[in-house]
Amino acid sequence: MADTITVTGIVGTTPQVGDAAGTPVCNFRLATSLRRYDKQTGVWTEYGTNWYSVGAYRYLGKNVAASVNKGDRVVVTGRVRLREWSNQAGKGMTVDIDATSVGHDLTWGTTTFHKHNEAVEKLESDADPSDDAELPGSDPHSSSGQSSELVERAAEGFHNGWPSVSVGTENVEAA
Repeated sequence: MADTITVTGIVGTTPQVGDAAGTPVCNFRLATSLRRYDKQTGVWTEYGTNWYSVGAYRYLGKNVAASVNKGDRVVVTGRVRLREWSNQAGKGMTVDIDATSVGHDLTWGTTTFHKHNEAVEKLESDADPSDDAELPGSDPHSSSGQSSELVERAAEGFHNGWPSVSVGTENVEAA
């Protein structure tokens, strides 16, 4: 059984997309600092920085790569693993987080969420590229020209257990 951890911090490196045995992965380093306010001196005191290596796989990794940048404040939840290492310079320990969830820390700012829509993406990838200009609603984030055929075809995806899918400005609920 793996330990689960939730960490808030600053993305310390540019997220890098790679491949782990055929599975897409996005890796980045996360820095957290402990600061305390000293009431007697009236000064914030730094107590050091902890560094974590974060790996986000599959769709989470793709979404992280598209959404998160170096310097962003994020919240990461995942399984933690301590890994010892050694080389010519010495030895040490790395704390790895296999992320199950990553999001911006809204204490520090705002963000806009765009729902990942597998049903519409599959329809687009199955469509004939020469028909793209004529397919109403080919942009899943467009609010104009939604075709009833596209909505009906997207609704077929609900048999896979999806609770709802956003198609433009319309929401189609599972039957």
